[in-house]
Amino acid sequence: MLNKYISISEYTYDLPEDRIAKFPLDNRDQSKLLCFSGGEVTEDRFSSLPRHIPGNSILFFNNTKVIHARLRFKKQTGANIEIFCLQPLDPADYQLAFSEKGSCTWLCMVGNLKKWKNEILSMEVSIHGESIRLSAKKVSSDERGVSISFSWDNSISFAEIIHEAGIIPIPPYLNRDPEAIDQYRYQTVYSRHDGSVAAPTAGLHFTPEILEAIAGRGIQSSEITLHVGAGTFQPVKHQNVFDHRMHSEHVTVPRKVIHTLSQTDRKLIATGTTTLRTLESLYWLAVKSLIDNTPAGKLEQWEYEELPDKYSPHEVFAALNELLINDRKEHFQAETRIMITPGYNFRLVEGLITNFHQPGSTLLLLIAAFIGENWKKVYQYALSRDFRFLSYGDSSILWRTDH
Repeated sequence: MLNKYISISEYTYDLPEDRIAKFPLDNRDQSKLLCFSGGEVTEDRFSSLPRHIPGNSILFFNNTKVIHARLRFKKQTGANIEIFCLQPLDPADYQLAFSEKGSCTWLCMVGNLKKWKNEILSMEVSIHGESIRLSAKKVSSDERGVSISFSWDNSISFAEIIHEAGIIPIPPYLNRDPEAIDQYRYQTVYSRHDGSVAAPTAGLHFTPEILEAIAGRGIQSSEITLHVGAGTFQPVKHQNVFDHRMHSEHVTVPRKVIHTLSQTDRKLIATGTTTLRTLESLYWLAVKSLIDNTPAGKLEQWEYEELPDKYSPHEVFAALNELLINDRKEHFQAETRIMITPGYNFRLVEGLITNFHQPGSTLLLLIAAFIGENWKKVYQYALSRDFRFLSYGDSSILWRTDH
């Protein structure tokens, strides 16, 4: 049972501005690698990662791809309106939304919203040498954001539109505009599925050569998809972390991965907090599916507290796999709002590859849940040894303290 009061002030630290990496290193795999195991902290290079992973492991990756989510329109009055696409509403399926031709509706954040009345905004986009007019119209708004209907020439997909018209949304704490290098360095080399507005940054260090070396050691790899939302940058503003409202993110997991989870006894290692959240959410979604005898579609923020944890991973994933087979589905899709805080009982993940996170963030709370009070030792070590922090910063491999 979780402690229902955790002060966010206990999960902060002094992060000097000059420790935030504003740009990536020239080579992805030359970042530092902090290694935490058995209470001890050591240092290496990320290029040496394969030898820090046991051969009896499965390494999980989040293969989401960052979209050019920021669309900048200019009104006839000269006012700038920035539309930040968060998630598709109509159609709600990411793959369908990006393949739509002619129109679609998205949930968005809007900059300078007060200066946008009810008029339709438009811009000219050049695609394949042809000028395409993209229009945006407000539909409705609520506490989540603004629903906006986009329309354009129906011979072009929305994926092509947003790629050409939009700007890649690098993190706000970089305090700079996107540059050419961000187009490919703010993506992992294994990114496949459009949908994120922030990169799963733990994966930015991987190169094809490292992936080959990992496979060469007999380490299995699996891919899942969690489309990272803008909420990943939202600070915990309440003193009690349990008053924080967690954002919802869309998860897609191939059925073959669920089948693997129903049988494997290998160590599970997550590349990034997004992958860890997906795997831990997946366990509880599988529990819900087992209880209700139907694939669960949503996991709320603290719902796992109310669910029985008497089931083994093999048991719940075997049941979910069978349900998907019966429904003739090759992928499991759901939404998760899970918030992992100190006191959480991890069900699947034993190792975590991750960067260094912002003070007072939900991501730092997750790290503290994973390695306990050792997070202070880890972060003090990184600060004292000139590690680079946040999205373009250095990396670490952490092993759970209860193992």
